[in-house]
Parts: sequence; C-alpha cells; structure tokens
Amino acid sequence: MAVLKQNEEFDADSIQEKVVGIASDMVLHDSGFHFHTTKAQLLYAPSGCMTVTTSDRQLILPPFRMLWIPSNEVHRVNFRNIVAYRSIYFDERYAAKYTNTGLKVLHVNPLLKEIIERICFWEWSALKEDQAHLLKVFWDEVQKAREEKLELKMPQDSRFKKIAESWTLRHSTPPMLKELAEKTESVEKTISRIFKKETGLSYQDWRQQWRLQRSIELLVEGNSIGEVSHILDFSSDSAFIEFFKKHTGSTPLQYLMKNQELSR
Repeated sequence: MAVLKQNEEFDADSIQEKVVGIASDMVLHDSGFHFHTTKAQLLYAPSGCMTVTTSDRQLILPPFRMLWIPSNEVHRVNFRNIVAYRSIYFDERYAAKYTNTGLKVLHVNPLLKEIIERICFWEWSALKEDQAHLLKVFWDEVQKAREEKLELKMPQDSRFKKIAESWTLRHSTPPMLKELAEKTESVEKTISRIFKKETGLSYQDWRQQWRLQRSIELLVEGNSIGEVSHILDFSSDSAFIEFFKKHTGSTPLQYLMKNQELSR
C-alpha cells in the first residue's frame, strides 16, 4: 500500500506484485500524458471528480464511476479540487485472465466501493488467501458492472486538437461556432465537417456534450446550480436545469442525490 503525497512520483511498472493499490488526497493534479507498459489500471475516487484525457477522447469520473485503463493506453488525469484518489494496478498477464476490455467507464456499486478501498490499503506483497478470495468477488463485480457513457470524442485535426485540450486544462468553455471560426481563421462549414467526421457530432452538439461533462464536474465539486449556469454561459438557471435534465433524465439535484445514494 502507498499513501502518496501531492507531488510524489510513482512508477507502477517498477513493482512486481500482481496487485498494487495506492491512495491519496490530492488537489490541482495533472499527471501529464503517460502509459503503463506492464500494468492495467483501475482509477476511482470516492469523493471529488476527475477528468481523464486519452489520445482521442475525454472522460469524466464522478465519485460513482471508475475507469478501466488497459496497459499501454496513453492517458492524462486532471482535477482542480480535492479528490480522494484511488488507483489499483494489475499485472497485465494476471488481469487478462479476468478481463480483456478496452478503455471503459463502469458503475461503482457499494460492494465494489468497499472492495476497492480495501485493496488500495493492502500491503504490497504476495497475495494472501483471504485477499485472493476478495479478489474473486472483485472480478465478479467488475464483470457485472454496467458501462456508463461519460466520454467525449476529441478532434484529431491539428487545428483543433490542442485548442480542445486547452479548454479542459484551463476549464474554459468552448466558444460558439462563429467565435471559434474567427479565432482559428477557419470557415464554419469546415469546422462542422471536421468535428462531424472525427467525433461523430456537429460542433454545436460536441460543445453541448462538453458542457454536460463540465457541469457534472462542477456540481460534484459543490458549486450551486446558479454558479454552474453562470460558469457555462447558460442564459438562466432554468435553462441549465432543462439542458441537464434533457441529457441525463434528472435535474442536477436529482442526479447528485440519486448517485450519492448508489455510492453509499
């Protein structure tokens, strides 16, 4: 087990054990783009919210979600406020016996939550009998966990890839299409065509999905509906509530309450 300090470095590939857990309370964290050559990773936070960026997508991880990251998957983890960071690394050969899934966001039920906590505070050593039994339950729950669609495809065109990443890193809301065209000296139709081809969404729809992800992050961080509405440039609080309900099926408060109950 390792309880990491804010800026302490950690190299999972250098550790030989099949299962390695770490825990930390961090703030204003940016891991930078990296990958693990011999380890698959399970990323989770019982409190706080993380944004994970890969080579082609952005994913949001509220407290009731976890992310399975295969070995050699390039990724970057960012968050601003305090996050109870939990990460479990599995030897890729060991993990392959139980799952060969790609990058995937999964729901965390109360049992998985408790098992993850237990694993993250284990001593690093050969697995004991009781730990092996608990891991069997863990893998069974992971295989049954439902997938959550909390990802956003990122544009790969050089004109928009870096600027799209900067919106996440700076927490700045993507501009309207006309403004983006002016900033990048591009034609609006060209931007729309590129986004549709590379993300499957028109730029306007892509921007809305970005705002939805960011709104979840802001709500989890404790911002009020009024604050979220202002930060994300909605015309009114009611407009934000209507937008959120349209995309999630719940009002912001219902969404938080429902998922807090599921995470207990």
